[in-house]
Amino acid sequence: MGFGDLRSAAGLRLLNDFLADKSYIEGYVPSQADIAVFEAVSTPPPADLFHALRWYNHIKSYEKQKASLPGVKKALGKYGPDDVEDSTGATTDSKDDDDIDLFGSDEEEESEESKRLREERLAQYESKKSKKPTLIAKSSILLDVKPWDDETDMAKLEECVRSIQADGLVWGSSKLVPVGYGIKKLQIQCVVEDDKVGTDMLEERITAFEDYVQSMDVAAFNKI
Repeated sequence: MGFGDLRSAAGLRLLNDFLADKSYIEGYVPSQADIAVFEAVSTPPPADLFHALRWYNHIKSYEKQKASLPGVKKALGKYGPDDVEDSTGATTDSKDDDDIDLFGSDEEEESEESKRLREERLAQYESKKSKKPTLIAKSSILLDVKPWDDETDMAKLEECVRSIQADGLVWGSSKLVPVGYGIKKLQIQCVVEDDKVGTDMLEERITAFEDYVQSMDVAAFNKI
């Protein structure tokens, strides 16, 4: 298994296809598997690889908590589709750059045989993925929206939050939760389509109401 070189277009395309019906590299919550693959992707995937880009932006939001995510980080080649051969050649204690990379290398031209094998495996993988029905991945998110102080008009704050409209975003129930010193935070539920709406976008849009909103946090995030 493996993604090949995640700095290459072919590797990113494999990652995008792998995440077409998945939210995470392993399981149903962010884990060390996501961090291992995230760190191998040098830059955000292009916009046309929207599954990979959605995943990249979501995992990026866990940057400060990455050490506390569950699981044990394994070699990069342990993650990815089973029918693609691992080409990372990753051994943590070796600096030998002479290993042969099936998916090619920036320093050496790949042989005709390597190129043929790579294209054959990619074609097989693309064929298998194209036969799978497209699933719309959705998530239920619980947001904590904090005001500046106890004099903030919480009804107006909620009105501002619910005024945010986007394709793939549906607002749900809400309540005010005491946080101390007479201050209450708005706790509000929403359902999003993962390919269209992310937590980064929600935070940017909500905190734009700076007259009312001090900060926004994700209190709970569950796949549907």
